[in-house]
Amino acid sequence: MITSFKVAVTGFFLSLVTMTTVAQTSISGTVQSSEGPLRHATIRVNGAKTATFTDKDGKYSLSINRPDTFSLTVSLMGYTSQTRSFTAGQTTADWMLEQSSRALGEVIVSASRKPESLDNVPSSVTVLTRKTLEDNLAVTSDITQILANEVPGLAPSAQTNSNVGQSLRGRSVLIMIDGIPQSTPLRNGEVDLRSIDPAVLERIDVIKGATAIYGNGASGGLINYITLTPKDNTPIAGRTSVNLTGSLASLKGSTGGRIGQLLHGKLGKFDYAVSGVYEHNGEWKDAKGKLVGTNYSLGETDSYNAFVKLGYAPNRRQRIQLMYNYYNSQQHSNYTLVNGNFLTEQPATGVLGKQTGKPTGINGNHNLQLSWHADSLIGGTSLQTDAYYESRDDVFYVSLGRFEGGDGQSHTLSKKKGFRFMFNSPITRQGSLSYGADFINDITSQPLVDGRIWVPEMNMFNVAPFAETQWRLLDDLILKGGVRMERVKISVDDYTTLRITNASGQTITPSFAVKGGDLTYTSTLFNVGVRYNRFPAFQPYASFSQGFSVTDVGLALRDAKVDNISKINTEAVLVNNYELGFVSKAQKFRFELTGFISTSKLGAEMVYDAATDLFNVSRTPERIYGFEATAHYQPVSRVDLNLAFSYVEGKADTGRTGDYRMYLNGRRIAAPKAGSSIAYRPLSGLELQVHYNGILKRDRFDKLPSGLYKGNEGIVKAYHLFNFNASYRVTRSTMLTLGIENLFNADYFPARSQWFMIPGFYSKGRGTAFNIGITVNY
Repeated sequence: MITSFKVAVTGFFLSLVTMTTVAQTSISGTVQSSEGPLRHATIRVNGAKTATFTDKDGKYSLSINRPDTFSLTVSLMGYTSQTRSFTAGQTTADWMLEQSSRALGEVIVSASRKPESLDNVPSSVTVLTRKTLEDNLAVTSDITQILANEVPGLAPSAQTNSNVGQSLRGRSVLIMIDGIPQSTPLRNGEVDLRSIDPAVLERIDVIKGATAIYGNGASGGLINYITLTPKDNTPIAGRTSVNLTGSLASLKGSTGGRIGQLLHGKLGKFDYAVSGVYEHNGEWKDAKGKLVGTNYSLGETDSYNAFVKLGYAPNRRQRIQLMYNYYNSQQHSNYTLVNGNFLTEQPATGVLGKQTGKPTGINGNHNLQLSWHADSLIGGTSLQTDAYYESRDDVFYVSLGRFEGGDGQSHTLSKKKGFRFMFNSPITRQGSLSYGADFINDITSQPLVDGRIWVPEMNMFNVAPFAETQWRLLDDLILKGGVRMERVKISVDDYTTLRITNASGQTITPSFAVKGGDLTYTSTLFNVGVRYNRFPAFQPYASFSQGFSVTDVGLALRDAKVDNISKINTEAVLVNNYELGFVSKAQKFRFELTGFISTSKLGAEMVYDAATDLFNVSRTPERIYGFEATAHYQPVSRVDLNLAFSYVEGKADTGRTGDYRMYLNGRRIAAPKAGSSIAYRPLSGLELQVHYNGILKRDRFDKLPSGLYKGNEGIVKAYHLFNFNASYRVTRSTMLTLGIENLFNADYFPARSQWFMIPGFYSKGRGTAFNIGITVNY
């Protein structure tokens, strides 16, 4: 493998020396819309890798190695792309782009670990573009809410620092930043969605269904946060944003603010982007103006994000890039928790008092990545390599009286070091082959903050070679297939479990010594897909993919009831995902319908055990199924309409007889979700939007004699939320925004409060809140 790498690199430099010189044409101009010059528009030469971007004045200049005719395509998110043909003698070209909708066209995604058109992906993908992120940021910076509002199949947000129960199609989802895993299957604290501030993101790619492309942990799919890349040709450009936030239900104590500064530019072959964001949230109030329960609340939080990206392109075929991001978000509350009551529908709230323990939330998430991309190696092969480091510390709430000796507060510590490489080689004009390997070392533990060990340190080393091929036949038929081989080893030293007690001090689980050792897993995963794009009115696709996850080993270790880890059921989950769908396009209309079935011989259901007062993992076979539908229509150029609906259901075969009768609980299966939006641009520079998000009823379980339900099985009653946002471009560089969350001040309990039912987390949703902002580009 190392020898082939050296040969490839040697061939690349030889090809630079032996390049044939052709005639060169220079062409320049401006790209504008009705609102003025467009910044960051892409101008590319069709059939070649040559491309450039417009500067802050909408200007561009491009040198083209073409002796005859050529064609250019100009594109920018939020605008309709244009393509025109030119002769070698033409030196100027100006463009006027029309504003388009939020619908997806030639969007580039990371579904196959290499950039490609969305129309080439034979499965369901949701891409949140920069325009979509900006629309949502005008209302809220909570990325869990943004994703829940925009992604069909993703469970509703709990509006807290924790994303417990926010599954994707009923299974766990792998969270990544530029391909760096933020999730750890070793001890899933379910806080990984909030790993970065959305202000530094270019887009978010959501790949649904089990995927073998990125490996361990993606049994339900993956969410990849793609960070900003500098595009200006000027030495320095920037963006400053300031926001004022607060509650309209009760202004007292609720005001907060946000400030962000971005600087970016290009100096010769070097480019850079540097960003800093600080946000302070005031108290969160419900529709009646009362304080929202303080457990993991996003009220009274302080968040910081520092981002740096440095790039160096020695020539147009290579790029070296260094990225670093730091994110911290912790709650500093002036209140102590007052529990709620599910039976009386009394919500959790708070009273003035000092918080016990350390502030909850993310006590630092570091991501460092060095990458190198090279095109046109031997035979036209390209190479992408990445080395990365990720470290995070997530602090949880204080458990009163749960541990021997009294209270305890835990935090998960995780450090990941990884390296990956991928070659992409053309086989013929119709086919290509991608191949490479992932290497990752993940060291995770969950101690108490006072030093007591609850979950011992788990040292995982994962090696996974992979290959995938793609073919385009008869111009419109796309075939994909791939294989990935997982090799996992987890080492655990001898440890002693903590004695767990109930509120009366009685022992629930005793403390005893457990012999450590090595846990090993091997699995070979496959994926195959087909898509046919001949007819715009009906573009069908079908796929089969497998996912692999080492399911929460830490949870099994901390609740161990045997004296040797070899006796603990830690077998990995292998998921088979079947998907069938189609896309229909007709002028300004786009409709997509997708159906899916997901099966696994082993489950990962969190089931409440009344005898021990603990949640344990059920390993029974599971079957999850559902469908998603989205539609977009632009009746006129100034109006965009969007609709979405998703339904997911899941059952377990508790008797292992092939009869799936037992419904999976709310922690895994979300209630049906409906969404819609309308955007209207009545004047040049002014845009008004209304978004609807509805969570429908899910009632699958019987009540206990007490009137409660078993853990995680509470009934979810329907609620309906509307958000409003407006943006007005005062000048070419200055934008004003106004966002109203929960426009009609709906009084409701979020879905997680309803199915979870735990008194300390039985909180209401946020009432009407405002967000006023100004953004200046320069």
